[in-house]
Amino acid sequence: MRAALLQLNVCDDPSANLPATLGYLRQAAAGGADLALTPELTNGLSSSRPHQSGVFRLEDQDETLAAIRREAQALGLWILIGSLGLLTRDADGRFANRSFLISPDGLVRARYDKIHMFDVNVSETEVYRESGGYRPGDQAVLAKTPFGQIGMTVCYDLRFPHLYRRLAQAGAQILTIPAAFNHITGAAHWEVLVRARAIETGCFVLAPAQTGFHPETHGSGRKTHGRSLAVGPWGDVLADGGSDPGVTFADIDLARVAEVRGRIPSLTHDRGFDGP
Repeated sequence: MRAALLQLNVCDDPSANLPATLGYLRQAAAGGADLALTPELTNGLSSSRPHQSGVFRLEDQDETLAAIRREAQALGLWILIGSLGLLTRDADGRFANRSFLISPDGLVRARYDKIHMFDVNVSETEVYRESGGYRPGDQAVLAKTPFGQIGMTVCYDLRFPHLYRRLAQAGAQILTIPAAFNHITGAAHWEVLVRARAIETGCFVLAPAQTGFHPETHGSGRKTHGRSLAVGPWGDVLADGGSDPGVTFADIDLARVAEVRGRIPSLTHDRGFDGP
């Protein structure tokens, strides 16, 4: 199976971001990809809740989702939309940060709402309270495809290894970690955490990322780390997207999952314990 990781540099306008995303999807298909993956918040990054309320849409009205579904059908391509910011009908008005798996017939085959919210003081000047605008999901998702079972996660989920262990023990062979990883924490932690999740589970990990400075019309903008990664079940980096937007390919042989798990069958070695 050939995977294509799309590395994007989006602004806060979904309509302006869509043409580049569709262009990269066509590059992925032309390069022989079976599965193309976009990063977290493919439709746009914004720090302004009022602006998000104005440009986000309900799932059945979202132009990015509709266009990518059409593109999947036109290209005959499986597509993982890393996530979209979407309006919900929640009483508190919070958004959803939702990942989608689209099949080549243009149908949504799986949805996953990001469980862990990025409520972090990165520095004195960079403070994030994702839970203030987004409501967390509460359901882990394992999706079946012709080329393997995919455990779907998003960005900050990366720091919670129990989620990945559960997915692997349930049958996941591929883990997806689309991200808009902060440039400070990304430089320190991104690669080592992505590789650790692969090593701990014996899975392939596909982690497409946002990159660079993201301008905002209603805010000061933010920077993301980039470095989209494809990692094998032994922890080996198969592909690294660097710091520029574009498409990075990785060839995946799922026989390696069984091989690695046969060598180190730690997924079957859990033991109960007391304390602390």
